[in-house]
Amino acid sequence: MKNLISWQDFEKIDIRTGTIIDAQDFPKAKKAAYQLEIDFGILGIKKSSAQITDLYKKEDLIGLQILAIVNFPPKQIANFMSECLVLGVYGENNEVSLIHPGLKTENGSKLG
Repeated sequence: MKNLISWQDFEKIDIRTGTIIDAQDFPKAKKAAYQLEIDFGILGIKKSSAQITDLYKKEDLIGLQILAIVNFPPKQIANFMSECLVLGVYGENNEVSLIHPGLKTENGSKLG
């Protein structure tokens, strides 16, 4: 377990639901990844690089609702600017399983 944080620390993290609207291969990434476009409703469309190729095919990602941190500063990854961090859980072999709401929610809904 990592160091304990305060409730105020947790409140700084803005986690929202979004729907993946596009997924493309990312050949310039050091580790296998996709370039995603995600619709966050009122927050607009954001891009993300995601190392999720072990468990997901591009075509299966379209329309999938996920959770992501939307208030990190943009990060340059190779020739791509990632604007949010898609959340997932690491499996036994470091494959990433995406976190998503059990029921469909409005894009941009805040985790609470």
